[in-house]
Amino acid sequence: MAIAHEFDYVKPRTLREAVKTLARSGTRARVLAGGTDLITLIAEDMVTPDIVVDIKGVPGLDKIEFKNGVLTIGALVTFSDLRDSTVVAKKFPVIWEMTGWVASVGIRNRATMVGNICSAVPCCDSGPVLLVYDAAVLVAGPSGRRKVPLRDWFLGPRKTVLKRGEIAISIAVALPKKKHGACFVKLRRYEGEDLAQASVTVLAYADNHYRISFGSVAPRPIRGERIEALLEGRALSDDLIQEAVRLLPEEIAPITDIRATKEYRMHMVGVMLERGVRAAVERITGSGPAYGTSVI
Repeated sequence: MAIAHEFDYVKPRTLREAVKTLARSGTRARVLAGGTDLITLIAEDMVTPDIVVDIKGVPGLDKIEFKNGVLTIGALVTFSDLRDSTVVAKKFPVIWEMTGWVASVGIRNRATMVGNICSAVPCCDSGPVLLVYDAAVLVAGPSGRRKVPLRDWFLGPRKTVLKRGEIAISIAVALPKKKHGACFVKLRRYEGEDLAQASVTVLAYADNHYRISFGSVAPRPIRGERIEALLEGRALSDDLIQEAVRLLPEEIAPITDIRATKEYRMHMVGVMLERGVRAAVERITGSGPAYGTSVI
């Protein structure tokens, strides 16, 4: 993969230095963490940065911490790191489940979750899963630090709320206090690595409260608020699930591209929603398919 575009490369030793470098470099600066997305974009001339700021030398950004009921995922934490984390597997098994479906082992060894949401592609795997947890992104910039709810993070394809000079340094995910189960369902090729043709994430509580999100079927990862409202406080039944499936055209707007038609996506999201809701509810009591088992 040849890179013909010339750019400056800087590897700051502190977060403060990284922010200063980005702030004075303008809008054509890019942050490098895992690089699995950025390097491809540069090689294909889709982005032409004047400077690349490598944050792998910034201390403290490679940590996974669970404290006071909140999981903190640093900007340098890879999907493989999350996959290998005991606390993630135990406390947030649907995040662990999602990491197993991200591309290939080679990509997971390099790609970071923070980088995944910063790429802001509609098919990013992390976005829908983090949305059902009402996660937040911690951002550092010239004016200090701020916390951005993930619901406000995505502005559109490859667009986020990050401002000039800002770096996303971590993600905060609060552990639900109520008993719950969850399921991540990804439509992809049956063999080999692939981007999501569609994805559905369900977080179900024992008191019949639901959070549902979608990926690859809208300009950005989204919550299914109409479906959540329909299911709220109601015991799951076949009829209720079919009502939820019928609401999908009001929630999502899939497109036709090289990987799937909009009709196929719409049909399959209905199947995924039904199976994902059932699996999430079953997992509340420890039954149902084991986490990491595909339901489609």
